[in-house]
Amino acid sequence: MQSTVEHHSYPCQYGFDFHLFAILLDKRHVHVQVMVGDGMQDPLLRLNGVNENLRIRIETELRGADSPKKVEQAVLAIFPEFPRGNTSEEPSLGKAILETWSAEQVSLETYLKLLHDYRILDTALDAMTVHFDGQKTQFHLLRQAAIAGKVAFPLPNEQPLGGIITITLEGEHLGDWLEAATWHKGRDITPRTIKDDNAMGEDGEAATWL
Repeated sequence: MQSTVEHHSYPCQYGFDFHLFAILLDKRHVHVQVMVGDGMQDPLLRLNGVNENLRIRIETELRGADSPKKVEQAVLAIFPEFPRGNTSEEPSLGKAILETWSAEQVSLETYLKLLHDYRILDTALDAMTVHFDGQKTQFHLLRQAAIAGKVAFPLPNEQPLGGIITITLEGEHLGDWLEAATWHKGRDITPRTIKDDNAMGEDGEAATWL
C-alpha cells in the first residue's frame, strides 16, 4: 500500500495510512499504532533510512592500537549490514594501525530499534541534529558502548577513548525523517521538534523548562 502526503509517497508495510512528511507541522505525526501490554501505544512504523531514499554513510577510523576485530564487532553490533570482512592485521609493538572503514547505504534499522529499546529517543533526536543544516546532518556514536550493543553519543568536541563511529545522513526531507524515526507516544503530550527549547545544550546537558 502507498500512503501519499503532499506529493511524497512512501510504502507502508502494515496497510495503514500515516503522515510522515506532511508540510504543516501539526500534521507531522504517525498514525500507525497498535495496543500492547496495559494499553500502551507503540508505533508500528519501521524506518531504516535506505527505503526512505536517504543518503547514508557510516565510517570509523582505526588508529594506533585499535583492534580491527573489536572495532568490527562494535560496528556490526549497531549496523549489522555494514559490509566489512575483517582482513586487517592486529597492531603490534612498532606497527600501529591507521585505516578508515566506510560504507554507504547501510540500513539504520538495528540502530533505530536500539534507540526505542533503551528509551533514548529524545536524546537521540538532539544528538543527531546538533549539526543539522536542513538537508544534511552528521553525528557520532561511541565504539565502547557499541561493542556492548548499546548506543551512546559523545559530547561535542570530545575525543573519547575507544574511538567513534561517524554517521552522515542527507535527504530533502531529512528533518521530518529524524522526527519520525525518534517518535514516541510521549510526544502526543509534550511535542518535540529539532532544536526546540527542550533540546540538549552544547555541553550535553538536557534543558528543563518549568
